[in-house]
Amino acid sequence: MARAHPLAKLASGVLVMLAAFVSLDLAAAGVALLAVLAGSALSGISPSRLAMRSAPLALAACGIGAFNGLAAGDALAGLTVALRLLAVGLAGIVALATIEPTELADALVEHLRAPARFAVGALATLHLLPLFAREWDVRGLARRARGVDELPGPLALVSFPARTFGLLVGAIRRATSLALAMDARGFGSRPCRTIARPRAFAARDAVLVAIAAALALSVALVARL
Repeated sequence: MARAHPLAKLASGVLVMLAAFVSLDLAAAGVALLAVLAGSALSGISPSRLAMRSAPLALAACGIGAFNGLAAGDALAGLTVALRLLAVGLAGIVALATIEPTELADALVEHLRAPARFAVGALATLHLLPLFAREWDVRGLARRARGVDELPGPLALVSFPARTFGLLVGAIRRATSLALAMDARGFGSRPCRTIARPRAFAARDAVLVAIAAALALSVALVARL
C-alpha cells in the first residue's frame, strides 16, 4: 500500500471516509474502523507513529461521543459517534501519512491537469508545515522569556490570539519571499513545462481502489442489515 500511486491512496481514503461517514449504527461503524486499522497495518506506518498522530483525534472523538451519549441518554449512540469519527479521521491520516509531497504534486499536474503554480505552491506549503510548528514553539518561549505568558493553568490561553496573529504575519512574509524566489528560479507557469518524474497507474493501484470500494460497499451493506 505504501508503494501505491498517490492518487490511488487519496481515492481509497475518500471511499473509506465516505463509508464511515454514512455508517449510522454501531456494527457499520465498527466494520469501518476495523477496515481502516487493517489498512494502516498494510501501509508501513508503525503503531507508535500512528498513535502519536491520532492522539488528538482520539481524544476529540471520545469527548464528542461521550457528550452525545449523555445528551441522548444512550451509551451505544455515543459509542457509534466516537467510532465513526475515529474511522473518518484515521482514514485521512493513513492516506496522507503514506504520500510523499513531491509525488503528490507530480500526480496532480500529470493526471489531474492541475496548474503547475498551484501544485508547486501546495508542495512548498507541505514542506513548510514543520517549520510553522517550530516557529509556534519559539514564539511561545520568546513571550515567556519576556514575562508575557506567566498566567497559570487555563488562563495561559489568553495569549493564543496574539501568538496566532504573529504566526500569521510571519507566514505571509515567508510566503511572499518564497513566491518571489520560486518565480526567479522558473517555477512559474510556463507553456514548455514537462514532467520530470512521470508515473502511470499500475495494476496494484486499481486493486487498491477496488478493495477500498469493496470495503465501502461492505460497510453500507452492514448498515442496512
